[in-house]
Amino acid sequence: MPETRRDGWMAESPTLLKIALPLVAAYLAEIAMFITTKIVVGRLGYQELAAVGLAGDLAFEVLVILIGLLSIVGVLVAQAEGAGRKRGAGHAVGQGFIAATAIGIPASVLVWNLDVVMRWTGQDAHIIELARPYLQSLSGFIMPVLWFSVLRSFVSALARTGAIMVITVTAVGLNYILTLGFVEGAFGLPNLGLAGAGWATTLVSWIMFVALLFYCHTTPTLRGYGLFSTRLRVDLEVCGEIFRLGLPVAGLVLLEAGLFVAVAILSGVMGPITLAAYEILMGWISIPFVIALGLAEATMVRVAHGVGRGNPDAARSAGILGMTMGTALLALLVAVPLGFPDFIVQIFLDPEDKGYDEVADLTVRLFLIVAFFQVFDGLQALASRALRGIKDTMAPLWLAGFGYWVLGIGGGCVLAFPLGYGAEGLWAGMALGLITTGSLLAWRFLKLTARRPAAVIAD
Repeated sequence: MPETRRDGWMAESPTLLKIALPLVAAYLAEIAMFITTKIVVGRLGYQELAAVGLAGDLAFEVLVILIGLLSIVGVLVAQAEGAGRKRGAGHAVGQGFIAATAIGIPASVLVWNLDVVMRWTGQDAHIIELARPYLQSLSGFIMPVLWFSVLRSFVSALARTGAIMVITVTAVGLNYILTLGFVEGAFGLPNLGLAGAGWATTLVSWIMFVALLFYCHTTPTLRGYGLFSTRLRVDLEVCGEIFRLGLPVAGLVLLEAGLFVAVAILSGVMGPITLAAYEILMGWISIPFVIALGLAEATMVRVAHGVGRGNPDAARSAGILGMTMGTALLALLVAVPLGFPDFIVQIFLDPEDKGYDEVADLTVRLFLIVAFFQVFDGLQALASRALRGIKDTMAPLWLAGFGYWVLGIGGGCVLAFPLGYGAEGLWAGMALGLITTGSLLAWRFLKLTARRPAAVIAD
């Protein structure tokens, strides 16, 4: 490694990790909330696990698509901060709240009615019936999570991510207690069955948003950005930039999320056993992914900060460093699904459950594929956000469309159905799509920042 690059990485690493590590902890905590929900519901049986798992996955994918759009707020804040424009950073956050509200209302209605989507895709009628009350109570979590994501982008861009970690980690325990109480009637709470799991998530989401809002309001350095000193008014130019840059990002996330949703739906078509195995696999996959996501968000902030300072070399160095650190860490984590697949299955499903043996056998076989592609799943998250930091959002959308859907779903369907490889073929196709997309996105960042360094300077 050239001496200058090594010195640059040594200087950049502490700042990158200062932003990334609390975000990693926070994202792991958010995933832990979904996992603990599945663990509590899984005690009721594999069909309940499959129903809440699929319904929750669909609702969560709707949410992450919208958060992808709003992530541009973090880019605008980081660039404004790099250029020394504090009021510009605060103004971007205000417009982010307006954008979040505009997209959050119809999204809440959509989540309420996701059981219709499940019916259209041929899911088991009993699974749909179990999922309906859960979706209706869960629909209230969309708005607070979107507002929380705007504030999270703000404090992340300013390298103040510790509060996010504290709030989110605390929420894990609260979510578990409320889910256990509302689903099983524990702690003197009303027994609401599967609907209770949705109410627990909704209530915790509102508490998290209020807590982060309170932190921003009471922290003097954050108040200096003007978040609370002016009335919110629509700025068509800034809102337009959020949607202009954010819609391709949302499209990319839609393609990625759609890949997993399609596999979930196709797993459901294959039957409850395959769907339950899918939910257990996703319980593990989400862990290395959100570790990569925390590093990816930090990488995006540092790339955008370099852009704001007019320093393309710093932007390129931050992107390369983030991708290198992330993929190396995910490669080490391959040991978990390869070494402890049975243990992971037992976290989610009682060995005494009548479907345990079939679900466990299929899950263990699929873990061989999952271990291989989880590195590239993280790489695509890292590379796409590095590109987002230089405001390159349209080309990644097309690359993801080819990788995720032509190779991923197209190849997986061919392997699963005409060629008869079933669930293994479906997951092999998804692996091929993620490997291709991650590699292409990383190549594009390296090419853009090497060939045209001026391209990373904001217009």
